[in-house]
Amino acid sequence: MLLLPALRQSEQTNLVGGGGWAKPNNTKMAAALNERMGLLLGLCFSLLLGSTSAVDRGNFKTCAQSSFCKRQRALKPGQSPYRALLDTLELSDSRLTLQLINDNNKVHLLLELYRLQGNITRVKINELKPLKPRFEVPDVLVGEPPTEPLSVLSKDDNGVVLSLGPESQRLIVSARPFRLDIMEGPQVLLSLNSRGLLAFEHLQLRKNTQVDPEGAEVKENVDGAEQQGEEEKADGVKDKEEDGLWEETFKSHTDSKPSGPTSVSLDFSLPGVEHVYGIPEHADNLKLKTTEGGDPYRLYNLDVFQYELYNPMALYGAVPVMLAHNTQRTMGIFWLNAAETWVDISSNTAGKTVFGKMLDFVQGSSETPQTDVRWVSESGIIDVFIMLGPKPSDVFTQYASLTGTQSFPPLAALAYHQCRWNYNDQEDVKAVDQGFDQHDVPYDFIWLDIEHTDGKRYFTWDPHKFPQPKDMLQGIMDKRRMMVAIVDPHIKVDSGYKIHNEIRDKNFYVKNKDGGDYEGWCWPGNSGYPDFTNPEMRAFWASMFAYDQYEGSMENLYTWNDMNEPSVFNGPEVTMYKDAMHGSWEHRDLHNLYGFYVQMATTEGLIQRSGGTERPFVLTRAFFAGSQRYGAVWTGDNAAEWEHLKISIPMCLSLGLVGISLCGADVGGFFKSPSTELLVRWYQTGAYQPFFRAHAHLDTPRREPWLFGPENTALIREAVRQRYALLPYWYQQFYQAHKTGQPVMRPLWVEYPKDTASFAIDDEFLIGRDLLVHPVTEEGARGLTAYLPGHGEVWYDVHTFQKHNGAQNLYIPVTMSSIPVFQRGGSIIPRKLRVRRSSACMENDPYTLYVALNPQRAAEGELYIDDGHTFSFQTKKEFIHRSLTFAYNTLTSRNLCTESNFSTKSWIEKVLILGASKPKKVTLQMDGKETSVEFEFDASMSVLTLRKPGMNAGADWTVKLQ
Repeated sequence: MLLLPALRQSEQTNLVGGGGWAKPNNTKMAAALNERMGLLLGLCFSLLLGSTSAVDRGNFKTCAQSSFCKRQRALKPGQSPYRALLDTLELSDSRLTLQLINDNNKVHLLLELYRLQGNITRVKINELKPLKPRFEVPDVLVGEPPTEPLSVLSKDDNGVVLSLGPESQRLIVSARPFRLDIMEGPQVLLSLNSRGLLAFEHLQLRKNTQVDPEGAEVKENVDGAEQQGEEEKADGVKDKEEDGLWEETFKSHTDSKPSGPTSVSLDFSLPGVEHVYGIPEHADNLKLKTTEGGDPYRLYNLDVFQYELYNPMALYGAVPVMLAHNTQRTMGIFWLNAAETWVDISSNTAGKTVFGKMLDFVQGSSETPQTDVRWVSESGIIDVFIMLGPKPSDVFTQYASLTGTQSFPPLAALAYHQCRWNYNDQEDVKAVDQGFDQHDVPYDFIWLDIEHTDGKRYFTWDPHKFPQPKDMLQGIMDKRRMMVAIVDPHIKVDSGYKIHNEIRDKNFYVKNKDGGDYEGWCWPGNSGYPDFTNPEMRAFWASMFAYDQYEGSMENLYTWNDMNEPSVFNGPEVTMYKDAMHGSWEHRDLHNLYGFYVQMATTEGLIQRSGGTERPFVLTRAFFAGSQRYGAVWTGDNAAEWEHLKISIPMCLSLGLVGISLCGADVGGFFKSPSTELLVRWYQTGAYQPFFRAHAHLDTPRREPWLFGPENTALIREAVRQRYALLPYWYQQFYQAHKTGQPVMRPLWVEYPKDTASFAIDDEFLIGRDLLVHPVTEEGARGLTAYLPGHGEVWYDVHTFQKHNGAQNLYIPVTMSSIPVFQRGGSIIPRKLRVRRSSACMENDPYTLYVALNPQRAAEGELYIDDGHTFSFQTKKEFIHRSLTFAYNTLTSRNLCTESNFSTKSWIEKVLILGASKPKKVTLQMDGKETSVEFEFDASMSVLTLRKPGMNAGADWTVKLQ
């Protein structure tokens, strides 16, 4: 939903006389905080109407305006002041500890090294004796990661060599200067502090000459910065920027920084790597760019109004995970820190930065490409997980072992969602629902935005517009459909509002630096912000979703958490002050966790209300590592522009790489009005992305699928129907994602890791392994070129069944009805071709199997079935999971899980075998009986169709072609 530093337009009609959108003056806003609501709203709206063309960059910091980023970036690569004190080394079975010393200021750090199960190395660096504890991120890891034994292979005055397991992997700790190298055989896989950019600003008292805990006089403010000497002073970091250390002002907002400078930084070098990915959320290409000459990529959850494309600005969510890939190996870096973070990426040549005696092992040219990455966070500690792959699938498994897998959504959540800000009232909802039926367009969820509430009081309904919410929900339920209503985390400060009173009385609000309840402005006006980092607050929030608490709610009502960065219209960068307090921790320490906790508490509430039986569905805008465990994410307030359609692909691909598979973009664009062509193309693209929802801004003309003429209604209907037909495959992919952590929507290189032609492709993608999609995203397109990967492989056009060889660029003529999709030869994909008004109505419908033969005339696939909405698949093993294989002219279905138990009324209605030759006869063997099967063969396309073989989808059976 829209970020604007004032209230939505509906408030204009209620409270002020008119005007248009524009940006507020933050000084005036701050001065008016204690004025009455009407005065403030009048001010906001007098400033707010006008241009909505693009983000106002002036509202958001650059690195140069963020004092810790500027300070850290001023450090140049060179000799690190840090030295490892090898005589402090202690080794237990699974953990090595070692002190580091900064030779310039004598501050000691504690290094901890862990070898974790599954080829992961954990590196932690903290102060040895901090003045007070530094924040360490809780709740993101699914548990304490299991360790494996570490052993010392050799040790001398220069360093120590540790074994990382049987496959000749070693971890080398060099003492002076301190650095870490992970090697396999003669190859350096990754180096830490090889450029000397480790910098750890230790906690200290305000006066620069106070004594530190070790008794050494502290003369400098920035550990690691001393290496710059006079150069840094000339740069003004010590003199002119002194106030950036203990106090910092941005626009009219002052951050008091009671702990002073606390930032941490570490550099990583990746020899042989030219392609890095991840660290969402950014509106940028899949392959990350170098940041030399511009700003680093920023990770700081922000409500960014009309975000720009192809730049490193922060957006709504932050996952501090980067993947590095080349033809030999895939690795990952997980930087577990929830404070504001900047990531610099540079290209280099390995020979220029790799040095040290132990690198005598290294062979080959000094022209090896190299990517250098530097992470800088404002506070906390260094806690980094190095995931060593070596395959892409291994990295996904490794990351899932740390932060969990994608939650398994209800089947309906993978169908089509209809949303807008706002459906006006119950009659409007009913009319839209009927419109879908009248125009034969299926949908599963209709959504209500903030206007459904009573004055932006969440968990309530507007008594005039939605007087009978249960009647409305029952009407939708009667058609086997669902609803989502928005519940935002800012709470209207109103003594007549029960939820506000309870949160205030329980002392659950975030506090300001002086100890009072923190208040800021959002949709309701003056708002309090619950402290979701407090487990008691989360438990209270979860309890509010109980049917007897959330009046008017029913089991088919699900939840949308928006504005949870958190968005604060009159706050610095439209968010919360960093010196606000969550218990004993500053907001700066955990900012990027706030939205994660909101979604966690909401998800828990939806589970609890059903007694733990029903799977929840919760959409969030803000997110962090681990958010995949709690539901879906969307790409926020996009615009009805072709470039925004294009960027939805790399944005969702990047999220999938870091565990968040249930991703989508607002179909049609949130802001502005799409052309009919753009709207149709967006439906065609969204139908093949994981989360499929149309959404639009309050000010835009209505755009339900039937409002653009019969021809375009037919095109949109066909795209939506393709989605519904493929729901069995989508559902199976999400089951696999939930079980294994593999992404659903994935870049080509994930399945073709040695194919360098695929490494930068982000205008096409795979769904699972077996479907390749290249949506039409160019205006007026008459054709496009799709890259079909795989030497010796074949791909079949899913619409025409035409066969194409892999490892080629294929030109495809397109019309307005074209959605280029290809099925991989060697795969079997189930569909349900009897599309009905909602997915639940198709529950017992029959399947059609699409068997696409590879050049070896073989194929394999799976079929997964359960009740579609409960946890019984997990708690009672109530599911069907079958292996489908075709080899030697025989198609077989066998049970993949003998202890599972579930029955289905669905049967196999049809089998299409692509790339087949004509048999003399076809027989079905099942239950000890053999029967003949009716078939027809299209010689021109080599397609064999088996009609009504009739076996139950959960049974064992064999079909033989003779």
